[in-house]
Amino acid sequence: MVVDKIALTLVIIGALNWLLVGLFQYDLVAAICGGSAAILARIIYAVVGIAGLWCISLLFRKKA
Repeated sequence: MVVDKIALTLVIIGALNWLLVGLFQYDLVAAICGGSAAILARIIYAVVGIAGLWCISLLFRKKA
């Protein structure tokens, strides 16, 4: 399903951003958007979070 792939891609991007934060204390989203409190950064964080919630459903789906 296309929505599943988009959500998984966003979650992977979010995970890579957290990897950068954990290893190098560098938040790529904040750097691109002008700070973590910037409205665009907050929208990106929210969209990635919603994608993460969507991906929870992938754990409980039965394969066809």
